[in-house]
Amino acid sequence: MTPPDVDVIIPVHTRTRPVLRAVRSVLDATDADVRVTVIAHNISREAIIGNLEPVVEDPRLRVLHLEDRIPSPSGPMNLGLDRATAPFVSFLGSDDELAPGAIDSWLTIARETGASTVMARIDRLESGTDRYPPVRAGRTKNLHPAKDRLAYRSAPLGLISRSHHPDLRFTPNLHSGEDLEFTAVLWFTGRRVAYAATGPGYIGHEDEHDRVTHVARSVTDDFAFLDTTIDAPWFPRLPRNQRVAFGVKVLRLHLFDAIYHRLQGPGGIISHQNEIDAVIRRIDLAAPGSVALLARVERRIIDEVRSSAPDADRIRQLLAARWEGGPLGTLVTRNPLLSLHAQGPYRTLRATVAPSRDS
Repeated sequence: MTPPDVDVIIPVHTRTRPVLRAVRSVLDATDADVRVTVIAHNISREAIIGNLEPVVEDPRLRVLHLEDRIPSPSGPMNLGLDRATAPFVSFLGSDDELAPGAIDSWLTIARETGASTVMARIDRLESGTDRYPPVRAGRTKNLHPAKDRLAYRSAPLGLISRSHHPDLRFTPNLHSGEDLEFTAVLWFTGRRVAYAATGPGYIGHEDEHDRVTHVARSVTDDFAFLDTTIDAPWFPRLPRNQRVAFGVKVLRLHLFDAIYHRLQGPGGIISHQNEIDAVIRRIDLAAPGSVALLARVERRIIDEVRSSAPDADRIRQLLAARWEGGPLGTLVTRNPLLSLHAQGPYRTLRATVAPSRDS
């Protein structure tokens, strides 16, 4: 059989997910030749087929089954990649949907630009349009992994060329961050990456609360993705500015979230002190200068966590100040000469402006 233009992969792990909505958003509103692969993950195939009854006879739909008893989406997504034959693949959450014509729009961009990845705009129904990545103003084609701060987009949503990334797979057996190495490869080793900032986008619903990644883990587990990213052969070969772009993003988005979520846990923040410090040191070793590009208030949080008696209330105040504090603390680095660096807080925050939904 002739391969479709796009293989759309939708993992689902519970019968309560509105997977029919996701599937129909592709089948009912795409002119291109598509195939939707729904993967019943650790749940019976029959249970999911029952939810898909209105479209189950559509030849563009197939339902696969994976029983690995691992609460990670990497398994079903990798199975979908293994079974894909189309020139392009796209991922869709079982509780999300695509705006009408999204895949057709992304295909047009991919064919016109030769992009290895077309990054979708994400429109979340409750919180609005995703402001990441903070690309340079007006940039939508030939994006630069460092200058356009592509690492801030951790979800591989949009269109991915299989010919450029034939063997790329999600990191197996991780309970968190399984997509971080995957997307890092897309951004830092890709070709002519494009951003579909206008036109139909990816619609993210926020009404489901049983995502498999919402469980308690150690700091070491949370940052296990560093083992496969920083230690990968391609990462040390990157120019320093690109390694720093990745390092600053991990610190700015992931580290401070990890600190916040451990302030009230058993033993307090001090019980996680060594693990947090190890993550910081590892990132700054692999991407020298990453810590220096953090805002002054962020450096004060790190200092407090590293202190002999870290004060949880003080850390909470400083975390709040990241968003509410004065400009000298949130937009300036300790070394003022670094304040206007491309990965510094001032230029990054200025670029974090939501793109338009208008086509």
